[in-house]
Amino acid sequence: MSITLESAQGIFPGTLVADIVPTVTESFAQLSAEDQLALLWFAYTEMGKTITVAAPGAANMVLAQGLLEQIKQMPFEAQTQVMCDLANRADTPICRSYASFSVNIKLGFWYQLGEWMAQGIVAPIPEGYKLSEKANLVLQSIRKADPGQQITILRNTVVNMGFDPNAPGSYKKVTMPVAPPTAPAFRTKVTIEGVNDAAVLSYINNMNAFDFDAAVALFAAEGALQPPFERPIVGQEAILAYMREECQGLKMIPERGVSDLVEDGYTQIKVTGKVQTPWFGASVGMNIAWRFLLDPQGKIFFVAIDLLASPKELLNLVRK
Repeated sequence: MSITLESAQGIFPGTLVADIVPTVTESFAQLSAEDQLALLWFAYTEMGKTITVAAPGAANMVLAQGLLEQIKQMPFEAQTQVMCDLANRADTPICRSYASFSVNIKLGFWYQLGEWMAQGIVAPIPEGYKLSEKANLVLQSIRKADPGQQITILRNTVVNMGFDPNAPGSYKKVTMPVAPPTAPAFRTKVTIEGVNDAAVLSYINNMNAFDFDAAVALFAAEGALQPPFERPIVGQEAILAYMREECQGLKMIPERGVSDLVEDGYTQIKVTGKVQTPWFGASVGMNIAWRFLLDPQGKIFFVAIDLLASPKELLNLVRK
């Protein structure tokens, strides 16, 4: 039986992923706009007590500053309407501008609004506001998640707000990297217990240096990358566009892995470790598994990035 993208997705089936993330994200999407905004406010406030959020400098907020200043000058009623429009994905100029932002800028945008709400500059959640029963259940689920899962849920709640006229997953908005790759003299190299494959090590090293062109060159022409809880992104051009938009500032910390030869000269490799995000820095690491399938030429045919169900999964290196 020849290797296909569909069969590649099934490698290392014993990997236990954090199903709580898509479940809570879907539950959040079904809430009213008012409950979504209130839940964001409560989540930001509560997470701020246990998770240190980086300064807004973690994202290039210059790109959002004009929009934020515009909202800042509005009366409270108009500010509330803008936030509801964002949650409802209304087709407005502000919602279109927001949709063009990277994930980090969207997180920074809501972080700044939250700061201004706390200061009374932007319309706050009404005093004594009570979440609906459904929204309260979502908040309780977020509380039960580990910090890495919490920030992934938070990211998912804001990433799809606003109005994007492009088809979801097209990744046509970004054509150039936000920042240049790290200079070769300042790059560091990772080691992975149990894995010494050149393609896997080079992939991690290039991603940590934000050298996405070099990382994509490691893929086969029709290779695929599957982000957590998403469909595979196929082809070098599409993968490069995704990396430029979604992977700026990530730090990958692989720890250990296993490797096996499979049919037709392909090699499957599973690596576990952590990923740190620019918005939460070294204070929070997401527990991650990378599932690689390399073709006979040593090119990456497929790699899935999985957010793991628990820290215990970091040691669950089941081969088949």
